[in-house]
Amino acid sequence: MKQRLLVMNGQKIVQSEQAGAWINQKVDKAGALNPGIYNLYMAQVADKKQTHAGVIVHADNNQVYQKVGKSFVMHARTDFDKVPEIGSAKSISYNAQGKATVAAEAPKLTRGRSR
Repeated sequence: MKQRLLVMNGQKIVQSEQAGAWINQKVDKAGALNPGIYNLYMAQVADKKQTHAGVIVHADNNQVYQKVGKSFVMHARTDFDKVPEIGSAKSISYNAQGKATVAAEAPKLTRGRSR
């Protein structure tokens, strides 16, 4: 089933495609998510040999979706002891048993000016 997430005006709308039309499934508060359209159906299955760093955008009964760069990665919800908070930037890696290890994402160094 194709799913996407719309975030606008402080609302998070989960939609699924049925017979060529997008149907609203659930409406929630957006929290810390940035406004935009998140095409969750384009998510790739997480490679357990890599570390994935990015913002957690959605979690359902089976998957946890993370935006990594401009693409999306989906992690199996059963791999987590506790699902990360939606809207938080996390770094997810896997241990030898295949369980997810969640850490805060390292802050990106930026060059800025202050007055």
